[in-house]
Amino acid sequence: MAHGSRDPRAAATVTALLDAVRARRPDVPVHAAFLDHAPPAPDRVLDGLARGGAGEAVVLPLLLTAAYHSKTDIPGVLNRVRGLHPRLRLRTAGTLGPHPLLMDALERRLSEAGAEPGDPDTAVVLVSAGSSDASANATIARLAREWRPRGWWDVTPAYASAAGPKPAEAVAALLDAGAPRVAVASYFLAPGHFADKVRNEALAAGASAVSPVLGAAPEIADLAVHRYDEALEAARAATAV
Repeated sequence: MAHGSRDPRAAATVTALLDAVRARRPDVPVHAAFLDHAPPAPDRVLDGLARGGAGEAVVLPLLLTAAYHSKTDIPGVLNRVRGLHPRLRLRTAGTLGPHPLLMDALERRLSEAGAEPGDPDTAVVLVSAGSSDASANATIARLAREWRPRGWWDVTPAYASAAGPKPAEAVAALLDAGAPRVAVASYFLAPGHFADKVRNEALAAGASAVSPVLGAAPEIADLAVHRYDEALEAARAATAV
């Protein structure tokens, strides 16, 4: 289950990511669903699976942090589906983030934008969409702290909405503090309004590079498979108790 966007690039990016997941696990049927703005809706996909004879499904939130969608929207979907199809066993995997593989994916994308990973003359602004959920924003701040020891001049968090600092503010602050260069790491799964806005504002504020979205990076496909396997292992462990 992905967030969904009116921007067609977002659905295309999710399709590419799921193609990479299928290549890693050709034995597992993989279906896309979007929580908002794009078809198909999760209820419809799960209803179709149940009517087609599926006995079990793992719901994998293609979300980079645990916030409103994972805590409220997805449980609401699953409750509705369970009411219609009580025999369909639904397992929920963890959100993609936080996980060390995300740092590797972020560094891959920064390298593609011309920022050498761990460059001591480059400060990084880690930008997420931002959330009204304080714990989700705290996750981004923690990720920034954990990323600093990889050699960068500094790593600081920023948020495109709902929290501060904003990306342009963070870029300006690092330059004012003496950073020789500032690169922006886009903590977004897919292209869309926020990713475009962050890129334009960060470059205008003096950033030397802005990374592409994470998309179908190999680390993200590996992480999706890992979360799927985790969900099945947790189900097996619960059954064995």
